[in-house]
Amino acid sequence: MFDRLDDIRKHVTEDVRTALAKDPAAKSALEVALLYPGLHAVWLYRIAHHLWTGDHRLAARALSEVARFLTGVEIHPAATIGRRLFIDHGHGVVIGETAEIGDDVLVYHGVTLGGDSMRRAKRHPTVEDCATLGAKATLLGAITVGEGATVGAGSVLTEDVPAGATAKGVPAEITERADEHGDASDAPDATADAESEPHWLADC
Repeated sequence: MFDRLDDIRKHVTEDVRTALAKDPAAKSALEVALLYPGLHAVWLYRIAHHLWTGDHRLAARALSEVARFLTGVEIHPAATIGRRLFIDHGHGVVIGETAEIGDDVLVYHGVTLGGDSMRRAKRHPTVEDCATLGAKATLLGAITVGEGATVGAGSVLTEDVPAGATAKGVPAEITERADEHGDASDAPDATADAESEPHWLADC
């Protein structure tokens, strides 16, 4: 039991620190913990997901509805979400049943990870580590947004986005690829700041 409580504490601490790092408007850890609905939605999702995987599916769906009412964020309890997801502002975000989200993903308000069929199969997007989804972006179907990729605000995405690329528009098109900026050897050396930043921020 104590190990479980310690694990919960670590996750909550990570989430609060991530919000402080990614939101310049955040003034204190207490403010973030008490007043950020995006964090509350993720925390309630994690409880609902635990219930779902424990075959308490009605209770899981009931809790997800409570979370939607309280936060304006709808996350299906069957969705798979990694660590340190930060939903900025939060309102209007919808994450579908078969969606998968990696670690250190940044999601702005109004984003939809929606399905494109009625099949009981993988029908929602996969968003890999360190990706950013702009405000009111709509991602439809079993597509993949690659690691470190960006989907622009207001975009409608129905195709895969390669790792490190940027997609925007309606329908979204790839407007920038990682190799347009040169390979990793041309990038500024970030090791000097790594000591002062949380390790997950340095990784992204």
